Amino acid sequence: MGAIFLFSFIHEPRHLYNGMLFNLFALAALLTIALAILGSKNRLLIAVSLTLFVIFVLVIALIVAFHLVWLLWNAWLVWHREGHSLANMLTLGIAMGLVLLELAAVFGRNWVPTWLYAGLSTFFILAIGYELVALYNFLTILVLYNLYRPRHDRDYLIVLGAGLLQGHRVSPLLASRIQVAIDFYQKQKQKGRPAPKIIFSGGQGSDETLPEGRAMQQWAVAHGVPQADTLVEDQSKTTYQNMKFSKALIDRREGNKAVKVAFFTNNYHLFRAGVFARAAGLKANGVGAATSFYYLPNAVIREYLAFVVLHKRRHIIAGVLITLLAAAVASAGLIH
Repeated sequence: MGAIFLFSFIHEPRHLYNGMLFNLFALAALLTIALAILGSKNRLLIAVSLTLFVIFVLVIALIVAFHLVWLLWNAWLVWHREGHSLANMLTLGIAMGLVLLELAAVFGRNWVPTWLYAGLSTFFILAIGYELVALYNFLTILVLYNLYRPRHDRDYLIVLGAGLLQGHRVSPLLASRIQVAIDFYQKQKQKGRPAPKIIFSGGQGSDETLPEGRAMQQWAVAHGVPQADTLVEDQSKTTYQNMKFSKALIDRREGNKAVKVAFFTNNYHLFRAGVFARAAGLKANGVGAATSFYYLPNAVIREYLAFVVLHKRRHIIAGVLITLLAAAVASAGLIH
């Protein structure tokens, strides 16, 4: 299983199923290690292993016990620091949904017939279990892809845009993307390799006075990047267009010449950006800028929901199967 994961990840790290392959490999490895430890009959080794396992179980239990407190606390932080938009209220929405589900689980038996309660319980248990597994696989590949760093031998660096403050100023989040690209650019030069061209990709929103790409270029030049080493792509409105239009710009300059490319965004957005790069025919992997820890849960959930929409067919099929199974359980209860 480990060999399958390594082959798949090295060949193409921008596939979602790499997360599942890694988790299957990790599970198989842990089971193998556990059996080997038990088979060794070494009391000290077994005692240490059991202690570590108990600590792990306790940590999981604490997370489960305090998940609502953590979600509400995180929602409060995002609400006060990032604004009151719907996109910034995802952890609050999840917390409220879980409260309603837990209330329904406790008092539901008094409100609905037993057969219906059994069917609904089956549906929600399977649906939540399915989503947790899917989310865990997504988190795994997100972390793995952030660890996969391009070499410092690139010809082009693409910095993905984000909204401007007051319509013209680079935000701290966007500045972090640019700075990571500048650091990569400088390190490549320090290694004695040719300086790459930096493409700043981002169009102009309805509330912006200049394109994001132009604002990013100005910020980079002000922070020491020669303007001759910068290019601007100022028509894109989405991440896919960032990749597609940047590739077109590179193709116009290079023709059919093979070039090496890396892209730069924030860590939570890195994997989805890689997927869109592959969809646009751009052979490139990325580097993610660090994001404030309090903002990560909301941002990662938003990214996961974007993947649910992107792969909605498989999730619809899973939902239909879960619904049919829950209906079968309810029907069996009604018959009896």
